[in-house]
Amino acid sequence: MLLDKLLDHVEVQTEPFATCLISSGWRLNLPGPPNVMFHFVMQGSGALRLPDGATYPMERYFLAVVPHDAKHTLECGLDAQSERSIDALPSGEGVVHVTDGPPDTAEFHVACGRVNISYGDSLGLFQRLEEVIVADLSAYPQVRGAFEGILAEQGGPAQGSVALTRALMTQCVIYLLRYLTEQSDGRLPWLLGLEDPNLSQAIDAIFERPEDAHTVDSLADRAMMSRSVFAERFREAFGATPINFVHNIRIRKAADLLRQKGGPSVEQVARRVGFSSRTHFSSAFKSQFGVSPAAFQKGRSAAQA
Repeated sequence: MLLDKLLDHVEVQTEPFATCLISSGWRLNLPGPPNVMFHFVMQGSGALRLPDGATYPMERYFLAVVPHDAKHTLECGLDAQSERSIDALPSGEGVVHVTDGPPDTAEFHVACGRVNISYGDSLGLFQRLEEVIVADLSAYPQVRGAFEGILAEQGGPAQGSVALTRALMTQCVIYLLRYLTEQSDGRLPWLLGLEDPNLSQAIDAIFERPEDAHTVDSLADRAMMSRSVFAERFREAFGATPINFVHNIRIRKAADLLRQKGGPSVEQVARRVGFSSRTHFSSAFKSQFGVSPAAFQKGRSAAQA
């Protein structure tokens, strides 16, 4: 499936999480996050509310995804009269514990954290989200275990904690996307794009052979659309031009090849992913990963030694 091919190479970055314990009759005011923010209900029930009054009931095992820059509150009880405001989101290492109201009466327990999930520069999985998503993940008990694991790893960092946290969050994202697919939720345009029978033909061609000399015309032919319609629908779904998407897929495939111990040289990798010039390849790679292909390969080799 195309989603599986995409998720094989996503970059998942999880900021330090907080556990928010909210008592009945209290609300917790939160600032707009720079990236999307996840709220997973570990225990109890409550609500997430936006400044415009939009309210989203939250039950145990519900996961809310809040768009970037969206101020919001978490509330417990039908008529919250008391409140606490958080001016800055958690930073640094370790899990932050936030108590809103008397600790011994806290009923609404929520794991809260910022998450950035992307496939290169061309596709931020939640980058263009404009509405809050609330998903009932009670059918996936693995999600609670994953969040418990994330909090445990961040609460007592050890060797491999970052990698394990990333893997656990990826698991949560997969269950979320599975839920949204089943619900035919249209708030993630790229997810619908992967399911479009015409667009999927072009996307599959890019995934399978990114090194081919793809053009907008050749991809439009694959999708059985006119050039203009294809380009417009592709940008609507993925927020990038078809050629920019091809470019990012090539760079991701190059990174996979460079990670291989005893793998191909930088020149060979450049040719395998469709770059005719090593200079152009090195510049494009450094733009996305921050280091040259040679430095990236050397660093991975040293880590594997």
